[in-house]
Amino acid sequence: MAITSSSIHVAVGVVRNAKGEILIARRPQHVHQGGLWEFPGGKVEAGESVQQALARELDEELGIQVDGLQPLIRIAHAYPDRRVLLDVWQTDSFSGQATGREGQPVRWVSMDGLEQFSFPRANHGIIRALQLPDRYLVSGDYQDMDEFSFRLEQALHRGIRLLQFRDKHCHVDEMQQRVPPMLAQCHRAGAKLLLNGVSPALVRTLGADGLHLTSAQLHEFPCRPLDKHCLLAASVHDQAQLQQALKLEVDFVVVSPVQATASHPGAAVLGWEGFAALAEASTVPVYALGGMEEKHITLSRQHGGQGISAIRALWGTA
Repeated sequence: MAITSSSIHVAVGVVRNAKGEILIARRPQHVHQGGLWEFPGGKVEAGESVQQALARELDEELGIQVDGLQPLIRIAHAYPDRRVLLDVWQTDSFSGQATGREGQPVRWVSMDGLEQFSFPRANHGIIRALQLPDRYLVSGDYQDMDEFSFRLEQALHRGIRLLQFRDKHCHVDEMQQRVPPMLAQCHRAGAKLLLNGVSPALVRTLGADGLHLTSAQLHEFPCRPLDKHCLLAASVHDQAQLQQALKLEVDFVVVSPVQATASHPGAAVLGWEGFAALAEASTVPVYALGGMEEKHITLSRQHGGQGISAIRALWGTA
């Protein structure tokens, strides 16, 4: 959704304590989206930066003073009666004890516990951004499954926790043999595995953690083809594909190509400005793909992204 001058600009804070729990508060019944839980914050006033507005709101509403704010995600959302732009920042550095200074209930909640609370719809992208890592590995070439397992173990050891198995030459019967052991390997490390370009039925049959739709698959489904217990991602290259992916209620998207790659040296690229434009229009987390290295994670975040997706930079050596 396009961000307009009529959108209400809201500074939102994701505050973590020493246990890794996240602070949430319940909205008063008489206000917009009343009775639902939210990540605290408030409207950015004229002349304020987002960080200044957020620090002020957290102090006034909860009695905590924050610093070290880092960007998480920006979400533009249209409710029936208003448009909002949620400008979300996160921190684990604060002083004071959080209390509802305006009488609102507050809770410290674990990451897994967030889904037990009812949030405004615009907050769903925030929750997903919190659940996703800053690196999304796409599997590359391998000679046999022994080599694949070795490369995968290397990646898991380096902290990769979100992976996409992509092998366009792997047929369904081969998938049925290869995916279960790699799933077990991922789950032992606490990682999730998505399958690229397959049918939703195969994802369910194999018990994979999700499906990554190719851009060519985006128009194959009238609605989200998997339930919310599975991750659904999509590859997008332009605004039209992004909007179609959002219609399918994907959990995140991968935008490419951001930079030139060794495999496609002459292809047109979006550049970081093009990536930022798509990230700005997205209501879900966005990964940058194409010429990415781990050093680009910070650059992706500065342009509104969740992080990077890559093959060469993240796939282990043989």
